[in-house]
Amino acid sequence: MDNGGRGGPPAARSAAATVAPMTKKWEYQTVPLLIHATKQILDSWGDQGYELVQVVPGPNPESLVAYLKREKQENPA
Repeated sequence: MDNGGRGGPPAARSAAATVAPMTKKWEYQTVPLLIHATKQILDSWGDQGYELVQVVPGPNPESLVAYLKREKQENPA
């Protein structure tokens, strides 16, 4: 049977088109990093579910700031 090159039966196409994509929501933290303890600090935040996004220079030449994120947990109503 020829479907005109449209891929799949009409019901399957319309059902897939009406499903809304799930949107993730994130929470963020900015954390000062101590040069002598970066691994311990990042491991601690990682254990809490945070993922490192970026490290940037801090307010003085010896400091760094880490930007972290984790997916927000849905609160059951």
